[in-house]
Amino acid sequence: MIVDLLRHGEPEGGQRYRGHGCDDPLSARGWSQMERAVWGEEEWQYVVSSPMQRCRAFAEHLAGSQALPITLESDLREVGFGDWEGRTRVELQRDRPEEYRAFYADPVHARPSGAEPLEAFRRRVEAGFEGAVASLAAERVLVVAHAGVIRALVGWVMGVPDDRLFQFECDYASRTRLHRHPARGWRLIHANRV
Repeated sequence: MIVDLLRHGEPEGGQRYRGHGCDDPLSARGWSQMERAVWGEEEWQYVVSSPMQRCRAFAEHLAGSQALPITLESDLREVGFGDWEGRTRVELQRDRPEEYRAFYADPVHARPSGAEPLEAFRRRVEAGFEGAVASLAAERVLVVAHAGVIRALVGWVMGVPDDRLFQFECDYASRTRLHRHPARGWRLIHANRV
């Protein structure tokens, strides 16, 4: 099985911390980014998506246009950012500089107030992913998700510890490919292709 992980495009409101408590729709630019990302691809047999509208709307559009079955998997929601939901990096650097620096120095222990713990997030994502694709007979699957979800899955496949997840760049509408080998399990084929 080959699984393409597609990050959603740019949401309305530009770059800000959006977990599962902030659900802006895709902007016009975000729709264009997504359409470019999948242009010419017609080999997928199944679509799985986060239920957040910045993923779901495009996933449902693509599945409908290609007559593909689709599943919404709630465990593929983005990590919760607590008090940072809806805030921009500039705002946090200006208003909470020590908290911001502490988070990037130690994202496991210096979580924003009310944020989902990374370990719990990773367990949720891994279980949701495995549950969504394990029983599929499809050879090619598209998963439309979030940067944090894709980082968690790459970290799971590569054995990357929680504190290193934010070292992996995941651009809007980028694609990351995983392959499930019958004997060797999941492998990373490529990452963050735009």
